[in-house]
Amino acid sequence: MNKALLCFLFALMMGQVACCQQIHYGDNPAAGKYYDVHGIKMYAETYGQGKPLLLIHGNGGSIHAFSQTIPYFSKKYKVIAVDSRAHGKTIDKKDSLSFEMMADDFAALLDKMHIDSAYVIGWSDGGINALLLAMRHPDKVIKLASTGANLTPDSLGLTPPTWNGMVKQYQLDKNKPRVTDKEKNDWKIFMLDYVQPNIPFSALKAIKCPSLIICGDHDVIPIEHTTKIYQAIPRAYLWVVPNSGHPTLQEHRDEFNQVVNDFFVKPYHKF
Repeated sequence: MNKALLCFLFALMMGQVACCQQIHYGDNPAAGKYYDVHGIKMYAETYGQGKPLLLIHGNGGSIHAFSQTIPYFSKKYKVIAVDSRAHGKTIDKKDSLSFEMMADDFAALLDKMHIDSAYVIGWSDGGINALLLAMRHPDKVIKLASTGANLTPDSLGLTPPTWNGMVKQYQLDKNKPRVTDKEKNDWKIFMLDYVQPNIPFSALKAIKCPSLIICGDHDVIPIEHTTKIYQAIPRAYLWVVPNSGHPTLQEHRDEFNQVVNDFFVKPYHKF
């Protein structure tokens, strides 16, 4: 067998191995487990070793949203990526859903995992949940990074085109029959963002941990709204990511991961 053929076969073999080792975040039985949390089975995947880091995705999302986040942070932390209530593999057939319920779920999940406290990264609805987790369970959060969070369901907490689009969607869909479990669940999580959150800026003073408040400069959350969140938290930094929309952690993966990790590692200093 000639050398060229040997090299080809070796490269093919290595490619097959890499393919076999590809991790499907959000659907990885080797890392996943269900936990009994407030009457539901909450699904979470755990990666890496070190200090705990909880990842909370956005509306309609799942653990998969952090596919570009987990590989970086799992080299430094024990990453806990979770499917929120009524999302992904965490099934919830109840009619009610609120951000407060979800924040309490995450605190209970950490208890189930025997974790006293964790670093937290939340995106979009997950950013709201990160804030509420720190407000309602302050001992559970070491530091938090919240990107793309809003405190009100209106054209102040969302850009007017985004909010107007939601209003139109509500008018189109409000009277449609919802028969299947998926149809009912999809409507429930749409309504979550349509009528919630309703968090006064003044309530953010309950957040005692250092917080990194993030948005893109072309986010669906107005910069002015994000700035008010930052200003209301006693120990906070603000980062408006240039040339970014709502998915800051995906559009600017490398920079996002580095900046957030630096924030976690370095002591908080008030400017």
